[in-house]
Amino acid sequence: MLLNFVINVSVIFVLIQEVTATSRHYVDRLFDPDPQKVLQGVIDMKNAVIGNNKQKANLIVLGAVPRLLYLLQQSSSSLELRTECAVVLGSLAMGTENNIKSLVDCHIIPALLQGLLCPDLIFIEACLRCLRTVFISPVTPVQLLYTTPEHQTVLFNHGAIQKIAPLLISPSYKVRMQALKCFSVLAYENTQVSMTLVNVLVDGELLSQVFVRMMQRDQPIEMQLTAAKCLTYMCRAGAIRTDDSCIVLKTLPCLVRMCSKEHLLEERVEGAETLAYLMEPDVELQRIASTTDHLVAMLADYFKYPSSVSAITDIKRLDHDLKHAHELRQAAFKLYASLGSNDEDIRKKITETENMMDRIVSGLSESSIKVRLAAVRCLHSLSRSVQQLRTSFHDHAVWKPLMKLLQNAPDEVLIMASSTLCNLLLEFSPSKEPILESGVIELLCSLTQSDSPALRVNGIWALMNMAFQADQKVKMEIVRCLGTEQLFRLLSDPDTNVLMKTLGLLRNLLSTRPHIDQIMSSHGKQIMQAVTLILEAEHNIEVKEQTLCILANIADGNTAKELIMTNDDMLQKIKSYMQHSNVKLQLAATFCISNLIWNEEDGSQERQDKLREMGFVDVLHKLTLDSDSNLSDR
Repeated sequence: MLLNFVINVSVIFVLIQEVTATSRHYVDRLFDPDPQKVLQGVIDMKNAVIGNNKQKANLIVLGAVPRLLYLLQQSSSSLELRTECAVVLGSLAMGTENNIKSLVDCHIIPALLQGLLCPDLIFIEACLRCLRTVFISPVTPVQLLYTTPEHQTVLFNHGAIQKIAPLLISPSYKVRMQALKCFSVLAYENTQVSMTLVNVLVDGELLSQVFVRMMQRDQPIEMQLTAAKCLTYMCRAGAIRTDDSCIVLKTLPCLVRMCSKEHLLEERVEGAETLAYLMEPDVELQRIASTTDHLVAMLADYFKYPSSVSAITDIKRLDHDLKHAHELRQAAFKLYASLGSNDEDIRKKITETENMMDRIVSGLSESSIKVRLAAVRCLHSLSRSVQQLRTSFHDHAVWKPLMKLLQNAPDEVLIMASSTLCNLLLEFSPSKEPILESGVIELLCSLTQSDSPALRVNGIWALMNMAFQADQKVKMEIVRCLGTEQLFRLLSDPDTNVLMKTLGLLRNLLSTRPHIDQIMSSHGKQIMQAVTLILEAEHNIEVKEQTLCILANIADGNTAKELIMTNDDMLQKIKSYMQHSNVKLQLAATFCISNLIWNEEDGSQERQDKLREMGFVDVLHKLTLDSDSNLSDR
């Protein structure tokens, strides 16, 4: 038995040596001084690698790629040699993902792009075929090609639209499809391109109408979908109105149609994701879609695919779909999120769809990060409903998987999960108490230290909601955990949203007299300093109004109000804001004075006398004559 094993190993070793030797021979011929022998060597290599992944891998390991790229880029190489090199590189790219990585690492993309400047069409076609093979691989970094608005503009400025438009009526289906795909890429999130496309004529017909014709049911599904994407992107870029008939009567129904289970998995995914994008900002489109072809119920099928009684008989297709079924769930969550982002009735319809809340909860813990992100987006959309927070969210304890999701997640998931948590911490949410008991304060305080402004906003927003009408114990725990140093760092945050939410938190902490007095007794000096800095700095009206409201809360404290009364500089600031040109700031400043002089409180007479001496009565007399009734009444 041992002898047998030794013989077998020897045979394998000999075979490996033979394969390597053969591969080495191909590579060596690339360095021959005779150009004709080099050409013949490349042609032989081309024939050897067709359908042979092992040979492809051997040639890459032995260094064939850098030499092929060198020959391809040399102007002294014949066009035939350069073309054959491009063909061989394209064949190597059709191997494994590791092959693609090796090719990209050898800088194949810039070399092939440079090749497109050659006037020879056969060579250009070989370079394009190789580029296409490289770029359809998921491991190729797509940013190496034109994907940004700047690159779209470069193509636009070089007349891409005028050159591509006539290809939409080419007799060749393949040419029409590639032209259509070009327009979908050019128009995506690009207002300049989209506004131009609206006015383009193709053989006397508006481009948008050409796209509408391409969405007709008798056209191939790929064409219908891509044409719908073009019109979707033009609509989202503001070039076509959301109530235009080509959107309401053609594009939306076409995309809903793509969601039905008679279509292939990838068609259903693309249809749902494009539809979600189309109607994301428009409540009317959301309402229309929700009542079209039972869409809400139809999407429930996305979670059951492929089923045990699937009609798929092609084993390869079944294997593919089993591997990609998570993409359907991701697309369904995205579309549900878009559908339910505004309308209460649609949200109710979604949550009442079979096992919907259970599916969202399961989605939050799926292995695919994209599914988790889509599930939390869906949850966030539904969490905007007071009714759902009080019922479905409470019944399914969704806060538990949400809290788990907040542990060590990527930023994009954290942003959406923490934003959802903000809604679950509103005072009417039954989830607020159990979330508080789970020790969430520390987690939220850590978010306020993030480099991401969105995470800082959400962390402080959630704390603000938590502090609203909270008992003293919760408020003191927030102050302790956040720390005064971090609180005042947030009050000087360059992001206005962070600053506004921090002021909101401070305002909620400083509510009800015992709480105001306790917090101001321990942190009064720093808080007054922060208020002074904000009132003196260049901030917008909303920031200054919120700051004056905090001051009004401090003025409502029993002992805290003395921090204002003993600060003449602060009183002068309040007086100047009472005379400001903005009514909101005048109202907030006047409210401060109202709280300081309230008759029923101890020391009110002394405070009134001091303010009288400082000229506040004259200012108040003038305000009683103001045209704004709220201000004059106050």
